[in-house]
Amino acid sequence: MNIFSSFYMKFFLIISGLLCASALIEQVDDTDLVHLITGKDNVIVLFTKDNCVECEELQVVVENIQNELKETIGAVVVKVHNSHMVNLYDSSKEPSLIYFRRGIPLLYFGENKEDEIVHLFTENQEPVVKELSDENFEHLTQAGSGATTGDWFVFFYSTDCVFCLRLHAVWEAVGARLKRRLNVARVDRLGAGISTAKRFRIVESPEFIFLRQGKVFRYTVKDYTPGKLIEFAETGYRRQTHPETVPPEANSINNFFAAQLQALANNPQLLMMASVAIGTFALIIVVVKILAKKKSAKVKKAAKSK
Repeated sequence: MNIFSSFYMKFFLIISGLLCASALIEQVDDTDLVHLITGKDNVIVLFTKDNCVECEELQVVVENIQNELKETIGAVVVKVHNSHMVNLYDSSKEPSLIYFRRGIPLLYFGENKEDEIVHLFTENQEPVVKELSDENFEHLTQAGSGATTGDWFVFFYSTDCVFCLRLHAVWEAVGARLKRRLNVARVDRLGAGISTAKRFRIVESPEFIFLRQGKVFRYTVKDYTPGKLIEFAETGYRRQTHPETVPPEANSINNFFAAQLQALANNPQLLMMASVAIGTFALIIVVVKILAKKKSAKVKKAAKSK
């Protein structure tokens, strides 16, 4: 009897050990993480650090749902410990849970509840934030006509702003929470959205504006956590009793000529041809004026001789 008891006990311990081992999240280093998030797979990454009770609590939650996440959204679940890369995605740092959808990060924001994490990641397998430019801004937002497409919360960034890069995961978190109530977008203020940025007097990166019913509400608080940004879009904007009116679009004719000049600047051969054409046209005008003056002089001379 003791032999059987000992055998079953050992068998139970082995099975328990295997089950516990399978529940552990695979740990990778920064090099492996870069390969994962730049690949084709969807990846969920838990960032942790030493002496962090909250990290341990969140890790237990993720361990309990990692198989469900793999089955429902087909994501690889890994853990990175004491990583410097967390600074690129979350200003609040560890613990941090981020869902990379083919490289585009979504920061989990909420309580450490299994069902909430699964729901958020399952409902946002595609990026939520819309990328706007000078070409489509007014067409999509209809900001100047009273925003008939709904309210818009817009993040103006620039590629030379390192801090802006850290906010992309945060901004996706904001978009995920607000997507059924309003539109969340971003604009490259020094690139494809340079005219739009000038229109709304955006001079720094990052800057946020909330467009509602033909009015502009500016987010002036320097707290860029998901909670603060979401609160502003939901109720905080109401505290601005004198919002600005949405500025009109730049003159369409000016936009046309600006576009043509930009096209010339981007095409040296076309620019040279245009320069030759303009030079030739100017030369013709000069020659015509000279001939006209000579003809006028001859006519006056002939008149005097009579």
